[in-house]
Amino acid sequence: MKFGIFYEHQLPRPWAFDSEHRLLQDSLTQIELADRLGYDYAWEVEHHFLEEYSHSSAPEVFLGAASQRTRRIRLGHGIIQLPTNHPIRVAERVATLDLLSGGRVELGLGEGQGPVELHPFGRRVRDKRDVWEEAVRVLIPCFTQEAVEFHGQFFDFPARNVIPKPFQKPHPPLWVACSNITTIGSAGQWGMGALGFQFVTPEAARAWVSEYYANLIDRPAKLADYPTNANVAMVSAFMCAPTDEEAQAKAAGWTFFVFCLSHYGKHGMAEPGRGNMWQLYQEWRHTPKAQETLRAGLIGSPDTIRRRLREFEAAHVDQVILLNQTGRTPHEDICASLELFAREVMPEFHGREAAHQRWKDDVLSGRAGLERIDTSTHKVYAHQNEDIVRLTPEELKRKMAEKEAARSAGDA
Repeated sequence: MKFGIFYEHQLPRPWAFDSEHRLLQDSLTQIELADRLGYDYAWEVEHHFLEEYSHSSAPEVFLGAASQRTRRIRLGHGIIQLPTNHPIRVAERVATLDLLSGGRVELGLGEGQGPVELHPFGRRVRDKRDVWEEAVRVLIPCFTQEAVEFHGQFFDFPARNVIPKPFQKPHPPLWVACSNITTIGSAGQWGMGALGFQFVTPEAARAWVSEYYANLIDRPAKLADYPTNANVAMVSAFMCAPTDEEAQAKAAGWTFFVFCLSHYGKHGMAEPGRGNMWQLYQEWRHTPKAQETLRAGLIGSPDTIRRRLREFEAAHVDQVILLNQTGRTPHEDICASLELFAREVMPEFHGREAAHQRWKDDVLSGRAGLERIDTSTHKVYAHQNEDIVRLTPEELKRKMAEKEAARSAGDA
């Protein structure tokens, strides 16, 4: 099993004049430390306008800085929003980052959060999957061809040679964000790595890993000509400390992360510049629901985390991505957690990576069969509840159409 670290760049109010500067500098120091400690990946999100939830609107700039302070760790876009970026600009920026890093880029692609992010860029929520698919078809040839021309529904341009070209040939490995758990199955069909959140149970992980590989092998439906990236990764809450009690005490930032998702699901975003999620969070953080979130994920002593990881390892999850930078978690606690995990936990799982790769090679070659498991009882991630369960593209289009019809009837 491989390990990554994950950055939203959360910054709860109130903000000082240097809060964003310190946030970015501390994050770079953490990634530099992770590189020295032997972590495999550093992932950075892209979000826009989500004021306290994420200050990561220019991930290519941040990862460019990280590329110059690290030597071996892979640098992952987790993800680039295709509906809010022109695919030509994505190709140019990703190729430049790949050259700067000496071929260490992982390219995750996604759709964007919703109206708050999409509408200022002229994109409708109901169209985001269609825009995403067309953008993938535009993007891939830009990495390899000397003349790319496209005339589609959302993108239209004459023949151009998009430069520079990536260091990795033909281009960095492709991943897709799986904010809706059922997208894991689609990721297999598309032949892309699946970037998802922590599953409810190891049984759910086993079911969806099986579904992913079954789709990849038996029902391929690639969107363009690109190499298959057969990988399933899960982002998990994380805090490693000498005792479970100490880890839970230091992981309060994770409850802020979950509160924000739930609050957005119920109430949407506040008016620009007028929200205060940290203040709203203060009452919720002491509820039983908040305390329950601290018992999820990889929050605990090295022994506790090791036991939980073995269950996901048995489900053949390829990579676990550790989400430590949440809420107001201090820089010192993040670094100490990364160091303890690297010393006490990571070596065991790195040591069995060759055996996992043999299993994967056997499955992909047909030498080993897949256990077929029903996924119908596993439809949400552990961090999701009734407020934030993601809709499928079809459900989303239907919901938007119903809203429009209701507005039209009201106007009449």
